[in-house]
Amino acid sequence: MSQLPDNEPDCQTDVECPTIELVVRARPRDIGAFAVRRTLPSMQRRMVGPFIFFDHMGPAELEPGNGMSVRPHPHINLATVTYLFDGEIFHRDSLGSAVAIQPGAVNWMTAGRGITHSERSSEERKKSGGRIHGIQAWVALPDAHEETEPAFFHHEASTIPGVPHEGGTVRVIAGKAYGVTSPVEVLSPMFYVDAKLEAGAKIALPTEYPERAAYVVEGRVKCGPEELEEGSMAVFKEGMQPVLEALEPSRVMLLGGEPVGARHIYWNFVSSSKDRIESAKSDWKEGRFPKVPGDEIEFVPLPEV
Repeated sequence: MSQLPDNEPDCQTDVECPTIELVVRARPRDIGAFAVRRTLPSMQRRMVGPFIFFDHMGPAELEPGNGMSVRPHPHINLATVTYLFDGEIFHRDSLGSAVAIQPGAVNWMTAGRGITHSERSSEERKKSGGRIHGIQAWVALPDAHEETEPAFFHHEASTIPGVPHEGGTVRVIAGKAYGVTSPVEVLSPMFYVDAKLEAGAKIALPTEYPERAAYVVEGRVKCGPEELEEGSMAVFKEGMQPVLEALEPSRVMLLGGEPVGARHIYWNFVSSSKDRIESAKSDWKEGRFPKVPGDEIEFVPLPEV
């Protein structure tokens, strides 16, 4: 699985023919109970394939009585993908979904024409406190599916396929990679992979997608002569054959796919249409989005700036 493809680029070394287009350094953002590190969107790169938002949550220790509390808020024209390494988040949405996501499981929420959801610690977790660590990504929906019916899917950790790999473990969270297809239903060609690598282990990125990136969650890896530290996202050149080597025990998220076209983003709204975002802003401000059963009182106001 991790072997290099047979066809080689027309150059001899990574210095002559570098595989990395750019490196995005995560920026800290405070979301209340803890800070996140954000790489997408950035001034350097807005999207990789359909991925338009990428937040590294934690790792953080929540004090007893001080759990995660993201109040109900809206989304349109995108899908959220939540994946935890440690801890638990209780998800509720306007479809009536109410489920706790735990390490290794996948929450895929298709906002489509509009959905409201909240992400909090359960009462039990809030009392005890504990560690929280994971990734939340947003995937922009292709034009034909932007206004699809909203939907929510929870996939237990045991259903997410692994791929045999020397010197580590590899799981295909969503899409297709390394000859494996995730059960998570996606709406455009993409891949999203969790790779844990022992020191010295190597992994080649899938070559069948035009846009690809790797984000270092923990540890330190190199690609050719360039070293990538925790909190770095390397975006790779199309047509190249990037291979990552772990310089110490490391965890890396691999992601990418087919681009879906230019997208506008404002707060929690993503769309190919500026007018659609304006209508969503008005709908949220005027209370026309659906409520979240069991979490109807609080909400996040529309930011004015």
